[in-house]
Amino acid sequence: MATRGKSINLFLMDGEATGRIKCTLANWTGIAYKIPRTALDLCKERDDLKQSGIYFLFGTSDQTGNNVVYVGQAGARKNGEGLLYRLQEHKRNPDKDYWTEAVVFTTSNNSFGPTEISYLENRFCGLALAAKRYDVKNGNDPTHGNITEEKESELEEFIDYARIVMGTLGHKVFEPIVASQPVAEVAINDNEPLLYFNRTNLKATGRRTGEGFVVFKGSAVASVLQKSCPENVIKLREKNKAKIGSDHVLLEDILFSSPSAAAAFVGGSSLSRNELWKTADGVSLKNLD
Repeated sequence: MATRGKSINLFLMDGEATGRIKCTLANWTGIAYKIPRTALDLCKERDDLKQSGIYFLFGTSDQTGNNVVYVGQAGARKNGEGLLYRLQEHKRNPDKDYWTEAVVFTTSNNSFGPTEISYLENRFCGLALAAKRYDVKNGNDPTHGNITEEKESELEEFIDYARIVMGTLGHKVFEPIVASQPVAEVAINDNEPLLYFNRTNLKATGRRTGEGFVVFKGSAVASVLQKSCPENVIKLREKNKAKIGSDHVLLEDILFSSPSAAAAFVGGSSLSRNELWKTADGVSLKNLD
């Protein structure tokens, strides 16, 4: 069955792309807001931000330079305080000074109760951990909550829409770097072929994607970096050292901006993408372009 398109409405609340954004989607009761940390005080009069919902705090780690996210829930209180009040609490918390913007999800009919937001927090946190794009700052696993199968189906549909909206708002926090299929199946089912790196006993596999080039888990990388290794690749090796095993084999898939960067990362030196990435039939990347 062909994938259907989606109609998404983005409202620039402050008239500029760097300000607050309200997002709605056709045939969906959900409402999403993207709010810069510095713009929280501008949201005081918004009644839907006083409701229950789920929020995400996005930022960058000072220590690693990695993207980080915190997933939380906020219940509506009798005094009219909900999502916005919780975000303001985090803004005052010195332990959460890493975040620069928040994305929140609520509904147009204020239909989320404690059980629903507990379930959503658990699922969103799990999706973020599984995708491995962001460092998830949650210290404890959120409680799943007990829900009926009817309610679970309803909330899973909400999650499907929320994933689309989150990506539209600039955060691919829920999306795996590559499809969750075995490498062989990915190569068959995608227009881009599986590519092989084979040089001086280094064997690695990768594939071009819409975001760049992925080197797959299980690929070997050079144990020693040569003098010709670009500075940016040296920094990438340092940033991703936790993803490289003691045997110099990747423990996770890694996304690069280009095949050249991927080749240099694998080979530990300045290398040509055109010659070293080849299909199973020996066709070089140069001849695929």
